[in-house]
Amino acid sequence: MNVQIGLVGKPNVGKSTFFAAATLVDVKIAPYPFTTIEPNVGIAYVRIPCVCREFNVKDNPRNSMCIEGNRFIPVELVDIAGLVPGAWQGRGLGNQFLDHVRRASVLIHVVDASGSTDEEGRPVKPGTRDPIEDVLFLEKELVMWMYQILKKDWDRIVRMVEYAKKDLRTVLLERLSGLGISERELMQALQELELDKKSPGSWNDEDLMRFAEILRELSKPMVIAANKIDIPEAEDNVKRMMRELKKYKIVPTSAEAELALRRAAQKGLIKYIPGDPDFEIIDKASLRPEQEKALEKIREIMRKWGGTGVIQALNTAVFDVLGMVAVFPVADEKKLTDTEGNVLPDVYLLPRDSTVLDLARKIHSEIAEKAVCAIDVRTGRKLSLDAKLQHRMVIRIVTRR
Repeated sequence: MNVQIGLVGKPNVGKSTFFAAATLVDVKIAPYPFTTIEPNVGIAYVRIPCVCREFNVKDNPRNSMCIEGNRFIPVELVDIAGLVPGAWQGRGLGNQFLDHVRRASVLIHVVDASGSTDEEGRPVKPGTRDPIEDVLFLEKELVMWMYQILKKDWDRIVRMVEYAKKDLRTVLLERLSGLGISERELMQALQELELDKKSPGSWNDEDLMRFAEILRELSKPMVIAANKIDIPEAEDNVKRMMRELKKYKIVPTSAEAELALRRAAQKGLIKYIPGDPDFEIIDKASLRPEQEKALEKIREIMRKWGGTGVIQALNTAVFDVLGMVAVFPVADEKKLTDTEGNVLPDVYLLPRDSTVLDLARKIHSEIAEKAVCAIDVRTGRKLSLDAKLQHRMVIRIVTRR
């Protein structure tokens, strides 16, 4: 499991509630800034339709879970300390925050869509704060963080490239390696701004800032979880965010509703599969009137928005923004089993454009060394080692003896 999702946002917007709902790890949840200081790390799950029903088999997963034909695949979720303006200058817990952000493949920015927390995360009357300001503020913090890292060393970078005749790409990659920026992302940013055609000595501050902006978009892509949709003031704000923040995926969310549903399901009061648009009350007699009323309110929210948004935000981050594909490897394409007879035991998340050989490496280095080709189980087609993998493929890797 190497997909790490960073959960970010200012204090008191429901980040810890989102984290608790997604992972069912007990974390401190309180309406005051900096409840989370050290990042909480837990396992959350993305959800896809399992292939078991398509092949009409009963699977027994090992590295994931299958619930009624839905495969839940683990990802790492990190709830990072709340951010306040000026974090890039070290204000608040800024340095810790940014240090934890650099490890994430994708960010979910939890925003208070009801506008009931000010820029520092203090409670205010709902509708007072514009949530779009919070999105722009966090983006600025990340861009300024990258910009000042570049700016601080720019004279040295220029000397190394122009006088020591070192390769610009190599020097920049070395400087930015701690931010989790790949060579592909670096090259894409340079080419997009045509900075690969300019000598670094001729870059101005505007070039550096634009470079930092593009690097942020490529290396730390972001999904917006528009949280607190259970508060009436959120509805107009969510619609406005969708209109005005076109470059972001906006997911209407009620982390509180998701957490309540998961806890009720754990107690056997309801049947709820995370990500479903509704739930079923199992034990009505055990419900107190206030619990029943709370569940009905949650049902209204789910019907209005199509669910609570927690699994949807995770799925959006992994599949839509990162473009990951989920692949099911098997050792026997007739029985869909591994070498020990487990049916569809594993599913792996791989980056888009991954090949059969990449999958073999993910499973085991020895399999990669001996791999000669693969079989697409659905079609029976033979695939070369450099064939691209598709989402929800079932694959048998053929190895030499």
